[in-house]
Amino acid sequence: MRVLLIGGGGREHTLAWKLSQSPQVEKIYCAPGNAGIEEQAQCVPLSVDDRQALAEFAEKEKIDLTVVGPEDPLAAGVVDVFQKRGLKIFGPNKKAAQLEGSKVFAKELMYRHNIPTAEYKTFDNPQEAEEYIKKIGSPLVVKAEGLAAGKGVMVCHDEDEALMAVKRIMIDKDFGDAGKRVIVEECLQGEEASILAFTDGENILSMVSSQDHKPVFDGDRGPNTGGMGAYAPAPLVTPEMAKFVEDKILKPAVKGMKEDGYSYSGVIYAGLMIDEKGPKVLEFNCRFGDPEAQVVIPLLKSDLAPILQAVVDGRLNEIKALWHEKYAVCVVMASGGYPGSYEKGMVINGLNELKGRDDLFVFHAGTALKDGQVVTSGGRVLGVTGWASSLPETLDNVYEAVDKISFNGAHFRKDIGKKALKYLK
Repeated sequence: MRVLLIGGGGREHTLAWKLSQSPQVEKIYCAPGNAGIEEQAQCVPLSVDDRQALAEFAEKEKIDLTVVGPEDPLAAGVVDVFQKRGLKIFGPNKKAAQLEGSKVFAKELMYRHNIPTAEYKTFDNPQEAEEYIKKIGSPLVVKAEGLAAGKGVMVCHDEDEALMAVKRIMIDKDFGDAGKRVIVEECLQGEEASILAFTDGENILSMVSSQDHKPVFDGDRGPNTGGMGAYAPAPLVTPEMAKFVEDKILKPAVKGMKEDGYSYSGVIYAGLMIDEKGPKVLEFNCRFGDPEAQVVIPLLKSDLAPILQAVVDGRLNEIKALWHEKYAVCVVMASGGYPGSYEKGMVINGLNELKGRDDLFVFHAGTALKDGQVVTSGGRVLGVTGWASSLPETLDNVYEAVDKISFNGAHFRKDIGKKALKYLK
């Protein structure tokens, strides 16, 4: 099988790493890729936004399966372009990708199909949003409707924060067209977790649970990022809760999409808030999470390639997946200034020292090659990921590895996975 991966971050490096282990996969291309992905795949200088060029490349190179990593090309309709040419591609089409591309679409789907979620109201006028906020009080959550790289959701503890969020999204247009509408939502309390599942539009194959760490600083302080680290499985999610999420959230979402005329295929990702009453959906995403993929995919004992193929072919019911009974942890090393502005081109030291281990892998996100050296080229630079039989051992191994890597301005959270320890006593 010849595979094309679309994307160039840590999620795509994880997919390349896993697919390179498959006896079914003879060649992997990645567009555009990064310095780390080049060790598992041939990187090609194509933008994730150039849908026609990607499809032409897939035709020319006789690609058997294309796998889309990021949400932007899915929302823009890359799957539709490939399918029109008769090319096999993993991911939802443009209509179905509204599940992530429009938070209003997702909330309306949840309300129609009785999927547990927070109460909300939608606004396309900033003054009306401000009046509503002053009326209901805080805390609350203000969300840009569209895609904002994980940064368009603001938890507001007081009225001033909420009004500032509306201003940033709708008046200052910090997130461009993603902020044409806002959702003002009740602030759910509890602890977050993520459950991802493969689906062919009929069947669901759930993955192990995980927990992302969105805020930039320890203790969940500071602005939201694309994700500063993750661990899996999340002991907060008991087997009973995982079954509830599958039966009452994931299956109704996929079935509801089909009933509403949006056949959904690929990965469906439920971001959850869990309290003593159970889980509610914060958001749906329509692709592998990043950094959730860096901890979920390494725990997959089964070959990934046949699963992806079965999703695309509509025969996921034939597949059983086996999972390692281990813990995985990913600590993201980011550029100084992220999630704000940051410098690029910083030389990364210490990577070679960690190569060749079977309990650890460094997934590249924002990296590039310059004069034979690996340098920084993005906000999130590396995902240092390890796995072991216990969570404390995994954490020790990963943070020991993080200490061996350095680049100018590097910063990372020192408390990834700590929330889980209280469940393991």
